[in-house]
Amino acid sequence: KPFDVIYETDGLPSQDLPPPLERLYGGDLGLKSPRLYANFVSSLDGVVAIEGVDQSSQMISGNSRPDRFVMGLLRAFADAVLIGAATMRAAPDSLWTPGYIFPDCATDFSELRDRLGRDAEPRLVVLTSSGALDPRHPALEAGALVVTTEAGKAKLGTRLPPSSKVVAIGDAEDVDLTSVTSVLHGEGHEVVLTEGGPTVIGGLLRRRLLDELFLTVSPLLAGRSSTSGRPG
Repeated sequence: KPFDVIYETDGLPSQDLPPPLERLYGGDLGLKSPRLYANFVSSLDGVVAIEGVDQSSQMISGNSRPDRFVMGLLRAFADAVLIGAATMRAAPDSLWTPGYIFPDCATDFSELRDRLGRDAEPRLVVLTSSGALDPRHPALEAGALVVTTEAGKAKLGTRLPPSSKVVAIGDAEDVDLTSVTSVLHGEGHEVVLTEGGPTVIGGLLRRRLLDELFLTVSPLLAGRSSTSGRPG
């Protein structure tokens, strides 16, 4: 069933979508370049992750097909998809590609990427301060850009598959997000989607680096707990 457009301001950028995507989305969609945009799902009371629950965002979204379609569509627009290491560890079998999250439209996503002049798949970019990544993760085996600290690079050593690239951007304990955006632009990635997690997106917001947010609100009350982290 197509989305219903409740309100849309005039003058937004637009890209003619392949007909099946336009029908499902309920219209066209476009992004300026350069652009750093986020996609997130939240409960009604603002919870975006639940500590101790694997892939808790799927629980919050109810594994909704419309939500997964939007995830695929937003990935299809991107030069690169930016995530934190915790997000990768929480999804040990995932690929951050359009067709992986919504395979029913994989061919249409590919057609959109052709129209946009994008590579066959968006490049995955993983942020890790410590270098604590599983080199056997299928997304790393498929090829990714890992941005880390000097200490993280030393820990990773030569453990990652040759298809992945490691870039260190300083001696600080944490990866500097402003420097990350410079690295992305240096790699030719002008239109970047971030899927978090909350630590990454929170850091981008604090530094005013995020241009646009696509937010799915789930009809779920998650509640807060004094004994476990539930970031919002």
